[in-house]
Amino acid sequence: MSISDRVIAIIAEQAVLEPSDVTPESTLEDLGIDSLGLVESIFAIEEEFDITIPFNANEPTASDFDITNVAAIISGIDKLVSEKV
Repeated sequence: MSISDRVIAIIAEQAVLEPSDVTPESTLEDLGIDSLGLVESIFAIEEEFDITIPFNANEPTASDFDITNVAAIISGIDKLVSEKV
């Protein structure tokens, strides 16, 4: 399973949707994920990939980690995973 598929599966689970309902263009708001769901998604992604996402739940807009849509999140995860090696 690719990084993209794994991230989509985590986000879909958080949104109580099927992975096929989550597109790269989907925003977390489109998917019905609130701030608590976002934090839970971040934790699940960090655990899945053994990475630390530079994200502050208290100031989500102050982070360099782009959460504007699913594609941006996947891109950020790809970068963090590649830097870990």
